[in-house]
Amino acid sequence: MPKTALHRPGRHAPAALLTSLGDLLREWLPRQRWFAGKGRPVTGLSVASSTELYPGCLHLLVHTEHLGRTTHSGSGTPPPDDCYQLLLGARKVLPPRLAHAFIGRASAGPLADMSVYDALHDPRATGLLLERLRTPGATGPLLFERDARVTVPPGLAPRLLDAEQSNSSLVYGDSFILKFFRRVQPGINPDLELPWALARQGCTRVPAPAAWFGTSQPREATLGVLQPFLPGAADGWTLALKSLASEREFTEEAYELGRATAEVHLALATAFPVDAPSPLQHEQLAAAMSERLDATAHAVPQLGLYVPGLRSAFDALASLDVAARPSQRIHGDLHLGQVLRAGRQWSVIDFEGEPARPVPERRRLQSPVRDVAGMLRSFDYAARSRRPWCPEWAHRCREAYGAGYAAAAAWDPHVEPELLRAHETDRAVYEVLYEARHRPDWLPVPMAAIARLAEGL
Repeated sequence: MPKTALHRPGRHAPAALLTSLGDLLREWLPRQRWFAGKGRPVTGLSVASSTELYPGCLHLLVHTEHLGRTTHSGSGTPPPDDCYQLLLGARKVLPPRLAHAFIGRASAGPLADMSVYDALHDPRATGLLLERLRTPGATGPLLFERDARVTVPPGLAPRLLDAEQSNSSLVYGDSFILKFFRRVQPGINPDLELPWALARQGCTRVPAPAAWFGTSQPREATLGVLQPFLPGAADGWTLALKSLASEREFTEEAYELGRATAEVHLALATAFPVDAPSPLQHEQLAAAMSERLDATAHAVPQLGLYVPGLRSAFDALASLDVAARPSQRIHGDLHLGQVLRAGRQWSVIDFEGEPARPVPERRRLQSPVRDVAGMLRSFDYAARSRRPWCPEWAHRCREAYGAGYAAAAAWDPHVEPELLRAHETDRAVYEVLYEARHRPDWLPVPMAAIARLAEGL
């Protein structure tokens, strides 16, 4: 492919770009909702990859270094360095319609005196992204691919979704949605790998990838996935809150959601290898859960009173001497916000897993009970968001969800209470740490579950 103005790698050396962008990004990155290193100042920046999509529009992979070196323990703590994907525009004069995307004015280097902005807000830049996805090929280190069986029309109007999440999402003409991964890790992202495999299995519960793009430098990684957009669909969290507000039952929806979860698990078990866990693996899993409990109790003193009771759940798991449900590929971060309902059909989305965890950890085989526990905790969250609290609503939803899962899977997670209690406890411990760090006002929600789980209820 000839390197025309639309298809050429960046002309500016990384060091030169940092002269223009270094100070601006050190200030701008920590303020973004998708930035993983909250509260940890950026102490260093380096450009891993730069590609000029057209004059004045740069695609960048930027490495950040943070104050204080930590090790990843699965508790949501980001590593001491991260890689972020940016799409930046540079103009002499920024039009008023892009004022909200302004990052700063470069004072030196190749972009001196240019207004730098987040180009995901620029229809010209995001329109070009769609065009590249429509016409597969390479642009410098970027590789664009498409499912040849899917037609993506040209000229679909883009709009950036304004939602609090760990990535950025663009909707094109209410026909497709592009997830633009912000924090990039080496390897294939599960949010591409799993939906693609499920589509090959004929599973209709997951929107199939239509196109995607990645990079070969500095290492292979997935950068974005384009999937069908479901107009008119509402996420499970919104629907649950509406049910509570209108004092209406949600058990029918919960039952069907259980069936949908089971169908996805069954398809994943067919598409990927499975493994019957041994007693040793139970011990190792319980030890990892106990380690997260200790680390969280150290960070959140309110948890200390409940540690002995919570640890008993992990001890019971470690003592299992019979083979449990086979481990397999799972969703990894399932809750009401990760499912959509259009009409009477539930769809499961966002297979990325917990973004704070390394990709190899998110891709490993795990018990499907972990997904079930995540959804059970989500019903509790919804019930707790209403005043007065409605525990009976959550209990009925949890029972209906389990019944729907059992009907489709011919297996009920409740027949393995030690495994279910351990995973639900581990999820609640994760929630305590997350809320303490990011949403202190929500901390009473998981703490209420902690008190229940510590009693073995």
